[in-house]
Amino acid sequence: MVPDVSTGSSTLGLINYLFGKGRRDEHTDPHIVAAWDMAGAPDPGRDPTATYTQLARRLDHHVDLRTRELGGKQPPQHVWHCPVRTAPGDRYLTDTEWAEVARRVIAATGIAPEGDEQACRWIAVRHAEDHIHIMSTTVRADGRRPRTNRDGWRAQRECRKIEVEFGLRRLKSGDLTAPRTPTGAERAKAERQGRDETAREWLREQAYAVAAAVRSIDEYFTVLRSLGIQVRPRIGPETGEVTGYSLAAPGDTAQGEPVWYGGSKLAPDLSYNRLCERLPTQTLADRPQRVADPAEPWHRAETAIRDTQAVLDSGDDAVAQGHLDAFGDALHNLALTANGGHRAELQAAARAFNRARRSAIRADHQAATALREAAKELAYAPHDPGGLAIALIFAALHVARAAAKWHEQRGHEQQAAAAEEAFRHLQAGYQQAAQPILADLARRAPRATTASRFEQDLRAVLPDHADRVLADPAWSALTTTLARAETAGHNPRHILAEVAARRDLDSAERPAEVLNWRIAVQPNRRAQAARRQSTLSGTTSTSAALHPPATPVNMTLEERCRHR
Repeated sequence: MVPDVSTGSSTLGLINYLFGKGRRDEHTDPHIVAAWDMAGAPDPGRDPTATYTQLARRLDHHVDLRTRELGGKQPPQHVWHCPVRTAPGDRYLTDTEWAEVARRVIAATGIAPEGDEQACRWIAVRHAEDHIHIMSTTVRADGRRPRTNRDGWRAQRECRKIEVEFGLRRLKSGDLTAPRTPTGAERAKAERQGRDETAREWLREQAYAVAAAVRSIDEYFTVLRSLGIQVRPRIGPETGEVTGYSLAAPGDTAQGEPVWYGGSKLAPDLSYNRLCERLPTQTLADRPQRVADPAEPWHRAETAIRDTQAVLDSGDDAVAQGHLDAFGDALHNLALTANGGHRAELQAAARAFNRARRSAIRADHQAATALREAAKELAYAPHDPGGLAIALIFAALHVARAAAKWHEQRGHEQQAAAAEEAFRHLQAGYQQAAQPILADLARRAPRATTASRFEQDLRAVLPDHADRVLADPAWSALTTTLARAETAGHNPRHILAEVAARRDLDSAERPAEVLNWRIAVQPNRRAQAARRQSTLSGTTSTSAALHPPATPVNMTLEERCRHR
């Protein structure tokens, strides 16, 4: 059961909507199921002599008295509105049951506490099988305004109790950190325009993806504008500094003017202040140049993501929350750099994890600097050199599952569900991307004598896990990866011991795959030695000075963002 609290300033306007045909003729048999006074509330849905104006006047009675006391100035935002909807698949509720729901919600939110004869006037209108609209004017009979602080949270809490008592589907409890859901008008507009998502939802995802990739607030606005999004900074009148911002989607207008959404209205962590915590002021010229080794950003990202799993077990909630936020950036940038059919799954995982990256726990962003920087490097890195992205997805899989467990242990139901959804998308993306690579590695497996030698190494280093690793269908692929690691300068026994120590193989369903991707991301020691020697001789530095990158980093980023 989902409540959705909002406020407005037109009693008659909302009544017209509630008792009208709806924007798509979807309202059927609108009528009042509960009210502050069933005998005193005209019902235009049941009484042909009752009018919308009569009902508005009765509801506005206390508002009008208060307006006269204020010298003709009407109290602001005096209309309180809360649709309450059952979940898909829930049973049919009678008018009597909906009336009980309305009375309990209106009491829980402080609009009309039970037994309070001075409470606000309100009605509950039903015009569809699966929901009602509770409407109230927020001036009491004694002229005071009701205490409605945290009314949305209190409505949710009461609905969780009602679900249990009424035998309805139990939804996840929130913690006031969820983004605003699109309004019915926004959804209807998207449908008319043939779009799958509303402008609010589209802007939110663009903002998250861009914030994940950029290194400064200035660059954040620059890249958003390159996507055709209008940006309107809010300037403080006294300081002359930016204090906030609003965005408008391309072509999204009302009466010829852009429809603006404030950053905090898209999501709490997209507010200007929250972004400044993660994106310090920095000029575009301060960004790092490309690294010599195209695999280096992928190695760093895999290490940082893998370390996040240990952070979630550390017991420091603020540090863990900071890493979850940075991990959300990593998912967006991983999708940004992906090629192939699995890209859609990675994008879906990043969108899902947006809800899991924040909670009521204040994040320690400084503690997650290494992960956030490694995540941003992915946005500027060359496209996946040699299948390293699959190892990164594999590491992200385990972090997403650990994040779901972390949130669940702290009672963050919505975040835990979002992390599980992200895990499922990552799993699907991994399977799409990994299976062809594993099959190719198996096809290139070394001859039997080499494989036998690797088996001996495995049994010597990991005797307790050897049988399970050898029984894993990915063992043949692992032998190829071991052969490549040996060519790159690694000792097979040493590297097996090193990567096995990073994760408890007892809990791994496919231990050979775990070892394979751990080894795949190990740097090429011989290539590193050659680069160090080249640097000492001055070759690399001279080349970099004479041949700077032909394409500016910001152009590459903007192009990638446009083609997500």
